[in-house]
Amino acid sequence: MAEALLSPAPRSILVVNVCRIGDTLLATPALRALARAWPGAQLAVLGHPKRIEVLEHLPWLASAGGITKNSSRLRGRFAGLQHDLALVYGFDEALVAYALRVARRVVAFRQQNEALNRRLFRAVAVPAFQSAHSVQVALRLTDAVGVPHAGYRIACQVTDAEIAWADARLRAIVPGARGPWIGLQVASFPTKAYRDWPAAHFLELARRIRARWQGAHFLIFGGPDDKERTGGLERELGAGCTVLAGELSLRQTAALMSRTQLYVGVDTGPTHMMSSFDIPLVALYHCYSPSRLIGALDHPCYYPVDHPRTHGCSMETPMAEITVETVFTAVERALREPARAP
Repeated sequence: MAEALLSPAPRSILVVNVCRIGDTLLATPALRALARAWPGAQLAVLGHPKRIEVLEHLPWLASAGGITKNSSRLRGRFAGLQHDLALVYGFDEALVAYALRVARRVVAFRQQNEALNRRLFRAVAVPAFQSAHSVQVALRLTDAVGVPHAGYRIACQVTDAEIAWADARLRAIVPGARGPWIGLQVASFPTKAYRDWPAAHFLELARRIRARWQGAHFLIFGGPDDKERTGGLERELGAGCTVLAGELSLRQTAALMSRTQLYVGVDTGPTHMMSSFDIPLVALYHCYSPSRLIGALDHPCYYPVDHPRTHGCSMETPMAEITVETVFTAVERALREPARAP
């Protein structure tokens, strides 16, 4: 049976979600649901200090700030109850304890500490591994207080000033470029390297795209750790690409992504960020984390490319089994077909 919506309506809501870029964004449908259910409430989010900026300027957030499990131990000890309701993602007990100090009611996934669970307003059962899409998992906490879903689309908002900056940056890269501008994300983060498609495959894909769309220019995104992989592409593609890996803030990355005509990337945080824009998105998924569990939802022009294996998959299964031909076919569709209604 569904939980009834809390009454009286909370006037101040806190969400604590300290995690990587992708998981920060995958919880935005839950944030939207809270804002729709209680439009008069002040909704604040605390997240990882280096990633919380991806939530800045969302119209339904009152504030977005940073917190860590270490800094949380010193916070809220003397301020008293500041929020009527708090939702805490993850399993850092220090963050749950912080929320209990500052909120009258706290909802979280069930922790290993039963004494802590007894203090929660709702201790939500942890879903079985890979049993549901990550957005649906995040919505389990809002389900626990009766909040109706308000769509499953990831949200990331860029400002007019950021768009103007991105346009100026693109004009400086290739003055008078005909396009299309194509974003590439060629690597995940080091602990998820099994998701990485071979650099040689990306190079062959880029060459095929350039042969078909001669004005194409590639913007290669990524972090400082991606320099080795992106450097090879830069040497081979020359003036046909611009490597931006390690040079941009998250918000600058989002702004440039919002001005592309196509994005091709592996399953990682920036790909989730890209999924917030109504721009053709070709995303590549390893069989260990297929699109049905982590892919874009409610997207009007989304072209997932899943690993061909459906059985016998492990983290050692090579992404090279996704062929260049398969991805190029998705690219052709993405650039040919009109956007669908989300």
